[in-house]
Amino acid sequence: MAIKSRLALWLPGERATMGSQRCHPIAGSFHGKESTRMDLVWWHWVVIGLGLGLLELFVASFFVIWFGLGALLVGVVMLVIPAMAFSAQILLWTAASVAMTVLWFKVLRKDAGKTRSGQADEALGEVGVLVRAVEPLGIESARGEVRFQKPVMGSDVWPCLADEAIAAGERVRVLAVDGQILKVGKY
Repeated sequence: MAIKSRLALWLPGERATMGSQRCHPIAGSFHGKESTRMDLVWWHWVVIGLGLGLLELFVASFFVIWFGLGALLVGVVMLVIPAMAFSAQILLWTAASVAMTVLWFKVLRKDAGKTRSGQADEALGEVGVLVRAVEPLGIESARGEVRFQKPVMGSDVWPCLADEAIAAGERVRVLAVDGQILKVGKY
């Protein structure tokens, strides 16, 4: 059998020798007559990378994608350097994946995950409409309800208190947040 280059067209099951070692373009190198050990070739890494990318669609943690991109990077490098040792492939994959993960979470996405949602100061100054009248503190059924145009702290309707009587339908501004109750004043 003639020696073919690694980029030549191969038929399924065809084997060639490269130096003293038998190799297969799809499965990789065979080590010894009875050995079942195979080396990874470039497309193995591409499949692993695409598989991890697809896994990210189901996990949705935005963490697995970086390991998939690391595997794709190793696949591209393997196209250029097909004889790269397995340990070097694993080292490159690990280093690239960790570097991309750290770059994303520490540099590129510093404050992107921080929102004011659910924090009391998010509501301060917001303007809403009373849907139930509010009476001054100390009077029975003093609590009213205020509705906001967009959700504030996860809800668009909140119980409220006020220092003065305010009729339903009036516009009010949030002055303070006390637990689950907003203190409002006339707008």
